[in-house]
Amino acid sequence: MGLPSMGSASAAELSPSLERTLGDAIMEQGRRDPDYIADPDVSQYLTNMGRGLAAHSPITVQQPITVFGVRDPQVNAFALPGGYVGINSGLVVQAQSESELASVLAHEIGHVAQRHIARGMTQRSQSSGVMMAALAAALLAALSGSGDLAMGVAAFGQAAAVDRQLGFSRQAEQEADRAGFEMMRKAGYDPRGMVRMFKQLANASRLNEGMGGGDYTSTHPLSIQRMADIENRVSEMPAAHPKGSDSFWYIRAKLRVMQARDGQSQRNAVEKLQLDASQAAGVEQSAAWYGLAYAALQKKDTAQAEQALRNAQKNGQGSPEVAGLAVSLALAQGDNAQALALAQAASDRWPDSQGIALARVESLQKTGQDEAAVQFLQQRIKQWPDVPRLYQLQAQSQERLGQKVAARRTMASYYDMTGALATAVEQLQQARNMTKDFYVQSELDVQIRTLKERLKADRELLERFKS
Repeated sequence: MGLPSMGSASAAELSPSLERTLGDAIMEQGRRDPDYIADPDVSQYLTNMGRGLAAHSPITVQQPITVFGVRDPQVNAFALPGGYVGINSGLVVQAQSESELASVLAHEIGHVAQRHIARGMTQRSQSSGVMMAALAAALLAALSGSGDLAMGVAAFGQAAAVDRQLGFSRQAEQEADRAGFEMMRKAGYDPRGMVRMFKQLANASRLNEGMGGGDYTSTHPLSIQRMADIENRVSEMPAAHPKGSDSFWYIRAKLRVMQARDGQSQRNAVEKLQLDASQAAGVEQSAAWYGLAYAALQKKDTAQAEQALRNAQKNGQGSPEVAGLAVSLALAQGDNAQALALAQAASDRWPDSQGIALARVESLQKTGQDEAAVQFLQQRIKQWPDVPRLYQLQAQSQERLGQKVAARRTMASYYDMTGALATAVEQLQQARNMTKDFYVQSELDVQIRTLKERLKADRELLERFKS
């Protein structure tokens, strides 16, 4: 492949563990940004794709890949420190196939594998140095407890700006292309999707028709050399039989609705989905009806949502996304018992769907079955120990059951996982004040001391970047 490894100097300045700490701090604030997409279907789909690609990287990826969605119609993607990758909703909506989406994500993971982000940050050019200092100042304010929503939004924006300021070199871009190409090929996607996406981005940039391609091509310039390199590699490959998941079409339809902010863009989104529903077939048609049902439910039009959902389910079409929306519709109609029955059936059919699991928990809680919810959540936490929302829901049920100490300890885990260490400490201190059990107090003392040491280490790290 001819892919160089990171130099020892850069690794010494910003080790993978320190890079992850910085990424965690950025994401703790970034999750407060209203553009951050917390939808479990979207998050699980993107992260599963990212980790599947990373498993086939020609260079070992030293960070666990976490991919998140951003509500923005611009065609863009960006990598943050610590293995975090942001994907704009517009990129998913504009992709004509799952392989096209995978091509951009694979390219970003190529940057992560090559540690281009760490290298760019430690080179400390004047522009990136100023951006890093501003970012560090915002994160330090948040760690001290003086941060608010506006500060969180600023931190997330500055983090994305750092990615832009790094201005990866032509060589770095080509390295990421080649690594991404290999990931796609080995993971079962069609590498031709990379060529198609490159051409689409180039056209969007050249025609400037508001598709947003210029945003991505300005930070990842599509040189003739890069295009020719990938086209040559594709020409040497035998005919591909790419894999594809139905989830791509359902997630794409949901994001088309989700990114439409004003009345006109909402109408445009619905018109496009209606066109697809009338002209497409199979899963693409079902996904269009699903998108229309989701749009109607957002407007609280349950009758229209119910009709569109029935159309999405025609001809035996089924998916965890459709099943999850059926549960949400039943809850919106006030039929909690029906919602629970649907959620239990869907959970049995799609046990690996986080969206379905969360819908089942919500249904259990709405029907007053908090004990069953806690038991179900304990199993799901074993299945997905890195999903913070599970801990938050478990704490809510524990609180209602009168398990106040356990509820605060669980919430501490939630805040710990989302990077809010100071708030996690507060939860543990509250739990300690609520119990007289010596052994529980001793356990809590150890947890509090450990978190305080991590909080101190995080502050020292950020102070380093602030200077």
